[in-house]
Amino acid sequence: NVRVPDSARLPNIEGLKGPLSCLTQARYGIAWGMVGAATDCYNTALDYAKERKQFSKPIAGYQLTQAKLADMLTQITEAQLLLYRLGRLKDEGKMTFQQVSMAKRNNCAIARDIARMAREMLGANGITEDYSPIRHMANIESVYTYEGTHEMHTLILGQAATGMAAFD
Repeated sequence: NVRVPDSARLPNIEGLKGPLSCLTQARYGIAWGMVGAATDCYNTALDYAKERKQFSKPIAGYQLTQAKLADMLTQITEAQLLLYRLGRLKDEGKMTFQQVSMAKRNNCAIARDIARMAREMLGANGITEDYSPIRHMANIESVYTYEGTHEMHTLILGQAATGMAAFD
């Protein structure tokens, strides 16, 4: 047993509430950071597609490129809207850790997908350090795991939906 003097304790904190609230705030920040990474990947891919010519026209003028750009922009907007709503709930003191788990889970997954699509659009240039998507891909892979894996957040959401824990 370890004795901790009152002077070394966090005020007004009982049990795991304090440390878990720190995790919730960190995950909230991660969800926003993923929007930033995804947006940079989108902007890099868009700029590249407008400049890179293939068969005498920019690749931005081809249907598959436009479809990828449309998918990226839609996913970024979905992530922003989720966080906008979560921010309102946070301001009102109504944000729950389950909602933050949803945002972290969702935004890491979409950022991962967008970074991959952006890297593909850059072709062989996509694996060089001259363009940011490959750097974002590496960073996103670590963020995808820390502060709770996608699967862990899936279990949190499943328990919130069903009222039953799928783990001991």
